[in-house]
Amino acid sequence: MSTESDDRLFWDAAAEDFDDEPDHGLRDPRVRAAWAVRLRSWLPGGPSDVLDLGCGTGSLALLAAEQGHRVTAVDRSPRMARLARRKLAGTAARVVVGDASRPPVRPGGFDTVLVRHVLWTLPDPVAALRHWARLLRPGGRLVLVEGRWGASDPVGLTADALTGLAAPLGGVIHVEQLGSDRALWGRQVEDERYVAVVRPAAAAPPASRRRHTEIVDVHLLVLRGGDVLLTRRANTGYADGLLHVPSGHLEDGEDVRSGMIREAYEEVGLDLAPQDLEAVLVMQHRAPDGGARIGWFFLTRLAGGTEPVNREPDKCSELAWYPLAALPDDMVAYCRAGLNAYRAGHRFLLHLHQSGDDIAHDPAGPDRAVPLAPPAVPGSLI
Repeated sequence: MSTESDDRLFWDAAAEDFDDEPDHGLRDPRVRAAWAVRLRSWLPGGPSDVLDLGCGTGSLALLAAEQGHRVTAVDRSPRMARLARRKLAGTAARVVVGDASRPPVRPGGFDTVLVRHVLWTLPDPVAALRHWARLLRPGGRLVLVEGRWGASDPVGLTADALTGLAAPLGGVIHVEQLGSDRALWGRQVEDERYVAVVRPAAAAPPASRRRHTEIVDVHLLVLRGGDVLLTRRANTGYADGLLHVPSGHLEDGEDVRSGMIREAYEEVGLDLAPQDLEAVLVMQHRAPDGGARIGWFFLTRLAGGTEPVNREPDKCSELAWYPLAALPDDMVAYCRAGLNAYRAGHRFLLHLHQSGDDIAHDPAGPDRAVPLAPPAVPGSLI
């Protein structure tokens, strides 16, 4: 991987060409207009303090300044800084020479840290992200434009990789794919290009720093031999048409075992006693829209003669048995992740969707499941 120093040497050597290239210099009015629209959606609505790191010739800094923001632009190359000052002449923007990973600015002074095509060049991107978060005011955000380029020898960061690097900051990460918008690049591109807007937990506004609360729900693995009972959701407005295990939210004052007993009877007519249930998995789950919950997965084993019934036909279109070792694909993603984790012997799991994920299980999609403890012995659970 190259370093920011290597990258700056390249841009120094090709500064004039760089400034004329529509992908970077934004000289094409149509490309410039497309970036102006996107930038307006990523930055705060009113005038704010924006720090543009690795600013190059100052193209994005100029767009932000033209939108009324107070801009500080930083680049480690003196030549690039001179070009940026020339481009930003007539605005109130300030351009300084400095290292993007440790810019010469005071902590807590900015509403947005804007970084384009720089993070992937840094030797310690996690440390850079951590430092950039400290430059933000409460309520601030990081706007990170990155990508993964080149077919034979690709460089850069995928969106999944950047999300993983930013995860220790906590808070909320929103990824917006940009590659399909040819107006931004002046041509059709085939590689991955995106922006990640990160609102670190440490930069949350004081009013939002309340005790963390989440919905608690319960899920029942009904096993009969090697098969598991799945129900198909219908008419609920969430995940309709997808398979799920019997489940529901806790009611006020319920403990998780009592809630599971209630839900088992209400949904599939099973009259269970506390000793019929075994807690097998606890999962923290985040939906694609950012909603969070804690899921408790319980297991019960049916003896011969006991048959579940559909007691909520208005919410469930069918009950069916499926091999636990060969689950169907048309399932709610976090339910499928829970069953896979149980089969693998895991007891504690994170399953955190990113913005843009589907709530349905995608066999070809990213695996959002992160075990939090070593597994028990697989194979002894079925």
